[in-house]
Formats: sequence, C-alpha cells, structure tokens
Amino acid sequence: MRKALAAISIGLALLVTLVLIRAAFPTSLQVDPLPVKRLPLDDAAMALRLGEALRIPTISHPEESHRDAEAFLSFHALLESQFPRVHEKLERETVSELSLLYRWEGRETALAPALLAAHIDVVPIEPGTESDWDHPAFSGAVTEGAVWGRGALDDKINVLAQLEAVESLLAEGFQPRRSTYLAFGHDEEVGGNRGAAVIAKQIASRGETLAFVLDEGGALTPGLVPGIEGNVAIVGVAEKGYVSFDLVAHGSGGHSSMPPRDQSVVILSHAVSRIDANRPPPRLTDATRSMLETLAPESQFGARVLLANLWLFEPLLLGLAAFEPSADALVRSTTAPTLLSAGVKDNVVPGTARATVNYRILPGDSSAGIARHLEETIEDERVEIIQRPRFREPSRASNLEGPAFDLLASTIRGAFPETVVTPYLVAGGTDARHYRDLSPNVYRFSPIPLRPGDRERLHGTGERIFVDDYSEAVHFYRALIPNLDRLPDAESFSSADSLH
Repeated sequence: MRKALAAISIGLALLVTLVLIRAAFPTSLQVDPLPVKRLPLDDAAMALRLGEALRIPTISHPEESHRDAEAFLSFHALLESQFPRVHEKLERETVSELSLLYRWEGRETALAPALLAAHIDVVPIEPGTESDWDHPAFSGAVTEGAVWGRGALDDKINVLAQLEAVESLLAEGFQPRRSTYLAFGHDEEVGGNRGAAVIAKQIASRGETLAFVLDEGGALTPGLVPGIEGNVAIVGVAEKGYVSFDLVAHGSGGHSSMPPRDQSVVILSHAVSRIDANRPPPRLTDATRSMLETLAPESQFGARVLLANLWLFEPLLLGLAAFEPSADALVRSTTAPTLLSAGVKDNVVPGTARATVNYRILPGDSSAGIARHLEETIEDERVEIIQRPRFREPSRASNLEGPAFDLLASTIRGAFPETVVTPYLVAGGTDARHYRDLSPNVYRFSPIPLRPGDRERLHGTGERIFVDDYSEAVHFYRALIPNLDRLPDAESFSSADSLH
C-alpha cells in the first residue's frame, strides 16, 4: 500500500512539474511585424465621405422585391463620384444588378489574383428603437469624434476603407504585382446568394483561382480576451453553419374549461425543454484549438497553465465554456429556440403549437446530424420536425500553415503594434464562405477595434466608428495591398486540388 501511495505521489509530482514547465517556458507563435508606410491622410475628408455613404439606406431583405434598388444604385453613383481614380483605372462590373466587382490589373497577370471583400447592404432598424439612437440611424453624422449610422461597423466601413486605400495608392502611381479584386456584395445580410455567390461563380467561370481572400468576420478586441491585457486580433479561419427547424406539436383542442390531457402547448414545451437540456456535446475544432494554442504563450500565468496544457485540461475548459455564451459558441453547435406560436383565443385550447429552433453548426457537425440529434432527443411522434429551407453547412478551415496567413498576421502586427494575432472560429456567417472553393487562403478580419459594448451596436442601436479608428483601417489596407506582392509565386494555384 505504501509503495502504491508513493508511486501515486511521484506520478502527481511529475505531472504537476510537467504542467508548470510547459506554462513557465512558452514559445510565442507570433510572427514579426511588417513595417507600415504611413503617409498623411485627410481624416476629416475621409470621415465625411463615409458619412455620406451611411446616409443611403441600402437595406437588404430576404425577398428581392422588397429591396430598394434605387438606394443601391445611388450608392454606386456616390462611390463613382467619391473615388474618381478608382473608377478611371479599375475595371468595374455590376453583378446581379446591385453588387459591384472591381478588378485592378496587376503587373504579372499570370499570378492568381487576391480578393478583398465587403458588403454594401445593411440590416434594418428595429421598429420602435429609432429614438434610442444618439444620432439618427441614417444620418451619417460626423460628431463627437465618430461617424454615426447603420453600416459604420457592419460593413460599409470596409467598403469605403478599401476604396480610400486604393484611391491613395493610385495617386502614388502604385500598381500591384498580382491583380486585385474588390468584391462588394449587396445581400450578405440575407445569405449572399445573389451577390458574393454569383461573383465567385463569375470569377471561377474565367478559370481563375484566388491566392488570398479577406472579408469581415474578425476584429481587434482590446480587453476582451481573458488573461491578455493588450490588443488581440481575431482572424476568422472558419465559420459555423446555420439551420433552423420548426417543431409542430399535435394534440387535442377544445374548451379551456375542460382541457384535454394531450394539449399541444404542453407537448411542445416538453420537447423544447428536452432539446435545451440535451444540447450537442462540446468539443474543440481545429480552429479553436489553434486559437487557444496561439493565445497560451501570450497569456498571464494562471490562464497559461490551462491553455498550454490542453492535453490535460481540455475537459475542464469545455466545461467552463458552458457558463459564458461567447465561449460556448466556439465549442458547440448552439441551440436557440427563437419563435413560439399557438392559439387564437385565451379560452380555446389549440390543437397545434409551433416552435422554431435555430442551430449554429460547429465544423465537423452537419445539418443532417442536427436533425438526427433532434429526433433522438425529442422522441415523440406527436411532434413533427420540419427543416427550414434556408441553411448552410459549416465551412472548411482555411490554411494556417503557409505564407498567406503569416503575411496577414505580419501586416496586422505592423499596422497595430503590440497586437497578438490568433485564428478564430466565426460564429455567424459572412460572404467569405462563397469564395472558399476558389482559395485555401480565405480569412475574415476587419481592421477596427471592437471595444466593450460595441458588439451590441452591431445590428443594434448606436452603431458608429471613431474617426481615428477609421483612419487606422485605411492605413491597414494601404499596407496590405502592397504586401500581397510578397506572396510567393507558388501561391498561384490552378485547381482546388491544393485545398484541404
């Protein structure tokens, strides 16, 4: 017995020693920053141009017939007047009537092009919240050091910042080595099927693949990553899927004075309760594992003990993630009942009741797998499960091993000194997924900080971008576009065989 206890003690001591050594001597995975050539920019004029763009209500709706085409065409005309060099030197195509595709011809046309993406559509303002805005949602007001309005964060900021960068580079006589696309979809907020999806098919029809793609989906997150005091740039390398199911419970109807035992509302409530109590299990995807491994060396010691020893603490971290929605979304296909309906009168027991449940699908899961999980969890023939037609599968992870990700990380670290760059799994959806078959190097990052409270402004009330932050975004794109010339010729690939 003593020998057994001694062996256990020695084993525990060795385990603790190994854990502490791995935490005490981390090896940083950060790349060296690339220098950024900073020229004076007219921040005030740029802010006014962005404000003009925010005044145009380019609101997207699921039904094309509900979209205000004139607003989008007015936006096109505004860009043409604001950026004369871009429209003189770059080829511009209109795609699906309302999306825009620019091509900047490179010096070496045999190289696979790069593509910078953004979207010109915005979500509507929630009825009843108009008066909650400090400045009207489509005012484009430039005041209090910020530009205010819907699209200031999502995503006209990237449209205008990319065009500002190209306009200023053209003024210097710059021409990229490899051709560069600017792709601005008009329906990202409702799926991108007529915008980015058609643009991607158009590029593919020309026999082209892409060496590099950058879209929205990550950001600078000062103070938002536990254990790291400084700036963290989260770069989306994959995104979750999306699927919704209608649950229709069938029971007996009747008068509320003599309610039947098989009431549809009760049946439905039991079903919803079961699926909430039996969510898909958590696990680390490649993207999230890479994120934790990248953050480990940069974290404070307490956090580093856990992150540097995932081989031991992974179950603990998965358990802890359940208590924080943003962390839980990184490790699980999330379950969210979003719509409930039943009945027409307070004294009538309804014969049917309906709920809609939305899932954001973790890479490695699928819509079919979620459907099976629902059936096995509910296990009640009185509940009909109907998958809604609008869905998307999770994306493949982009390439993290190679010059493309390193170049993006080096540019971020050059533009935003002392920033930690990490891969990231995007919980929502972006247009980036439509370009995934054209390149293994599809990344999601907006060069703007999301400070505490800014996440609620996205699709919410009070959306705005500080003028200084907008100027930094323009500097970032001014650096990125010339840096793309550093990608080796091997990044020109001719088929999807190089994807993994």
